[in-house]
Amino acid sequence: MWHVYGLALAVIIIDQITKWLIVTNMEIGERVTVIESFFYLTSHRNSGAAWGILQGQMTFFYIITLIVVGFIIFYIQKFAKENALLGTALAFVLGGAIGNFIDRLFRKEVVDFFDVYIGTYDYPIFNIADSALVVGVIIIFIYTFIEERNKKKEQAK
Repeated sequence: MWHVYGLALAVIIIDQITKWLIVTNMEIGERVTVIESFFYLTSHRNSGAAWGILQGQMTFFYIITLIVVGFIIFYIQKFAKENALLGTALAFVLGGAIGNFIDRLFRKEVVDFFDVYIGTYDYPIFNIADSALVVGVIIIFIYTFIEERNKKKEQAK
């Protein structure tokens, strides 16, 4: 079970180091081309949630994040021992949630820097914590799909 918390801690550490590197080495709005017309490092700040919604609602984010983290820890304690895939998913979600919470708590905004263009679409700028959250949720969907399929197979027997 501690491997789940270790993975969450690794996400938090990598997230905070990359954000620190952006804050200390780039001006807000500065852009570095990684792959022309596709991938850039762009120093950006977000005082809201995904896609910039709910700008400046820090108290709301503090409360919601603490509730979400509480639920995730509960689920880790209850279910991660039995299923490594679910434990991994919850670790990514926990690490991502705490990574962005640290920014909101100490910076009053989230540091974002991955800037991706898909054709002409400029995907909202994101960070390691955001990526971990997305990966965690995708794994939870996969886990749920597998579990439902297994239940149907058991019922068919």
